[in-house]
Amino acid sequence: MAEIIRELISEKDVDDKIRELGEQISKDYEGKQVHLVGILKGASFFMCELAKRITVPVSIDFMSVSSYGGGTVSSGRVKIVKDLDDSLEGKNVVIVEDIIDSGRTLNYLEKVLRERGVESIRFCTLLDKPERRVVDLHVDYTGFRIPDEFVVGYGMDYDQKYRNLPYIGVVELQ
Repeated sequence: MAEIIRELISEKDVDDKIRELGEQISKDYEGKQVHLVGILKGASFFMCELAKRITVPVSIDFMSVSSYGGGTVSSGRVKIVKDLDDSLEGKNVVIVEDIIDSGRTLNYLEKVLRERGVESIRFCTLLDKPERRVVDLHVDYTGFRIPDEFVVGYGMDYDQKYRNLPYIGVVELQ
């Protein structure tokens, strides 16, 4: 089967939205430092661009988590594959995701990270599929709400391909 990528959100629209999110985070954390925690691998592209647009002091770290095992459907159980390098104690944390659907991963991480003594914790996502939510989760900073389609680009992949697309596209199998 061949794959066709249909553009869903243009590079310019993604760039404009990340700028808006950076401005809002800067305003909300004025006079403070913010610690961004990116969820690997997908959020790395988004988080780097977001960090460049935040005007308050920023520190960053990454985590890798899995709820899929070897399958394509979430198992519902979240496992930390790569933990943070630094302590979160007393920090204002913004967890950065590429896309949120069920909300299970962030719901789990919120509990785990609160136990580590954070000052505050908020969520930022480039893409949100709220109709897929299975847990109650408040997302503080949302780039785009999208339909329930399989998307790639800007860090998101299909079988490790298309992460490097500068726009958000939908995979259509031909």
